[in-house]
Amino acid sequence: MPPTLAAVAALPQLGLRPLTGPLPDAPVVWVAVSELEDPTPFLEGGELVLTTGMRLTAGGAAGYVDRLVRRGVAGLGFAVGVIHPDVPPALLAAARDRGLALLEVPRPTPFIAIGKAVSRMLAAEWYEDVTRAFQAQRELTRAALTGPGALVRRLARLLGGWALLLDASGAVRHAEPAGARDRAAALAPELARLRRRPASGASPASMALAVPGDHIVLQRVGLGGRPRGFLAVGTRAPLPHVAHTIVGAAVALLTLQSETPRTGRDARAALAALLAGLPATGPAVPSGPVRVLACAGGGAVLDALESDPAGERCLAAPLDGGTAVIVPDEAAEAVTALLAGTGPIGVSDPGEADGGAGALAEPLRQAQDALAAARRTGWPVLRHADLPGQGVLGLLDTEAARAFAGALLAPLAAEDLVATVRAYVAANGQGEAAARALGVHRHTLRSRIRKAADLLGRDLDDPAARAELWIALAVTSNGEGPIGRPGDSPSGPPEIA
Repeated sequence: MPPTLAAVAALPQLGLRPLTGPLPDAPVVWVAVSELEDPTPFLEGGELVLTTGMRLTAGGAAGYVDRLVRRGVAGLGFAVGVIHPDVPPALLAAARDRGLALLEVPRPTPFIAIGKAVSRMLAAEWYEDVTRAFQAQRELTRAALTGPGALVRRLARLLGGWALLLDASGAVRHAEPAGARDRAAALAPELARLRRRPASGASPASMALAVPGDHIVLQRVGLGGRPRGFLAVGTRAPLPHVAHTIVGAAVALLTLQSETPRTGRDARAALAALLAGLPATGPAVPSGPVRVLACAGGGAVLDALESDPAGERCLAAPLDGGTAVIVPDEAAEAVTALLAGTGPIGVSDPGEADGGAGALAEPLRQAQDALAAARRTGWPVLRHADLPGQGVLGLLDTEAARAFAGALLAPLAAEDLVATVRAYVAANGQGEAAARALGVHRHTLRSRIRKAADLLGRDLDDPAARAELWIALAVTSNGEGPIGRPGDSPSGPPEIA
């Protein structure tokens, strides 16, 4: 959840003073500075609007406040000592009359300080959500290794609500708590809609509904047109974004189990554990060198693996935006050729599947990087070893290189300039090309690059400085693809500019 207006006003370094009584728990989604008489066409709702009252008149105060209230802003911050020595009485009266939270901004507090403070609070909330989702996915994966019942129980506890796993007919397979079984009958009409296959050939994968006391999310389990079952979760309040991510992870794990014949479920569970960085042992885990293939295709990949004997030696599971496949190294070429028609594929370097917890984390990252580059360049298959600069990067100590990259890029990340510098380095310092890649004006790019140079204390027109940045960006790519030349042609492997 975004920070509340009360939390922002409580920051002592800002010195904000509420003028209309106790502040509401309204979330602040952004800070907008405007001196317009009507800024609402440029607002979405939820903003803390800041103004000096440059164009504000006593006669226009009520209309100004009315427009902000109708737009649903979180509050209004008025800077005193700039245009007006104090908050105009007409504005204060209108805000009190219409229930608009009004804050006095003291002269020493610049608007940019408020914007940066809210931005940091939003970033902290986002990081907390990501951390919570990651931890929840690990917990669900551990539970899934025990069985679907354990997964359903863990999911209900993570969400603070109830969860039902239904089979394809709508019968309850698992319920948490047990009393949640009584809700299954009311879901029957919604299950019929999820089963229905419209004329377009597509069918909804999920739906949300609200009933007295419950906000329910209902999702299909299984790939293709025929659902294998359904997952329903209910909470007293609407699910936040991070909770939807957690439910999606549960559906992926249940799909993994439901789409696999019982004799092969141990293998799929082992793959899920490996990709989640958990220990996985037993006959399902390949021994010796393996490669990870990151495939853009979904059901087509699984169909191809099941249609050929080479697929019997592979482990496959849903991956964000596609499918991950673990292949014994000696079968990698044959399986890659088998899957070539399903969409772009990224192929990792060899790794050891039986090397302990998290053994495949690095090969999975390599495969995702290669897939991202394949999508960008139009190549049907791209190997991590063929990405630009891998020969150089392979000479570096991984931990030391990432520590160097993190320290170098930290000032850019704090000012949201990493993408700008990435494009500039990829364009070999050519501003026009970098601006086109980012979709911004060249003057905007030039201004951002000057700011980045000041933050880094480096001249970005210096090839040595760009080389350092290229290395830092390459080792922290996180699936964004290699740092190559914009417009790389698919007629050959991508090259470093």
